[in-house]
Amino acid sequence: MTAPHPGDRPAEEPRPGEPARPGDVPAAAPDGATPAEPGTRGGTPDTDAPTGAGPDAGTAQDGGAAGTPRPRRRRDPLAASLIGVLTLLLGFAFAVQVRSTDTDEQLAGAREEDLIRILDDVTAQEDRLRQEITDQRVALDSLGDSDTAAAAALQEAEQRAETLGILNGTLPARGPGLEITIRDPSGGVVPDVLLNAVQELRGAGAETMQIDGVRIGVSSAVTGSAGQLAIDGQPLEAPFSVRVIGSPQDMETALNIPGGVATRVSRVEGSLDVVQSQDVVVDALRPLDEPQYAEPTD
Repeated sequence: MTAPHPGDRPAEEPRPGEPARPGDVPAAAPDGATPAEPGTRGGTPDTDAPTGAGPDAGTAQDGGAAGTPRPRRRRDPLAASLIGVLTLLLGFAFAVQVRSTDTDEQLAGAREEDLIRILDDVTAQEDRLRQEITDQRVALDSLGDSDTAAAAALQEAEQRAETLGILNGTLPARGPGLEITIRDPSGGVVPDVLLNAVQELRGAGAETMQIDGVRIGVSSAVTGSAGQLAIDGQPLEAPFSVRVIGSPQDMETALNIPGGVATRVSRVEGSLDVVQSQDVVVDALRPLDEPQYAEPTD
């Protein structure tokens, strides 16, 4: 180490903010480092330091040394918004993935009893859904059954109306029965004989009949006298033609009983001819009687 020369003066370092004077020697950097030049920090150019000389430059350097913060650059608000949206989307995707992973891990790590309980819950839910489907199908079938029942009820009502129409004489009829001819050449047949014939036929199961084009009903009445008979006010002429639907054998037997219709006709020198047929047509119609006193009950 070389001792300083007696005549040499130590170099004075410039004060902060004071420009270097000619002839000043910069102080040596420790450990042989390259001394920093003005306007640099540790040998690196200070880009934030203001350029130019003067009092303003010195003030800026002093302020930097005292720790005054430098102004920061402003970010683009659009870029910041995009970054925020992307961050939210990534967070949501991460949360969904974590939840799915957690569910799989929970099922993988669940006990056998827990898995059985979960399976039972799923099975019960499936059974409920199947029951709902079954109920809906039953309801649909019931609607179809309702339509079918309504159609069946309508058909039954029509059949009953036809039956009543045949019985009361408002509809024509066809079926097995008898074709009867009562001859009265002497005009001795009285109303009682013809009325007895109607009653005997009904008693043997006759369903409907007509005499000389007059339909016999519940309220039909045979009036007149021998040789001048009338039914419901309509005159009859011999020979009397009777068409009746029912059991042919039973009705013929009823007419030929001893002391019956055949016997009474023969007493007045008349005759009774009976022909069984499987296709008897009763086409005379009777107007429907309007009840004068009777009313339907609730």
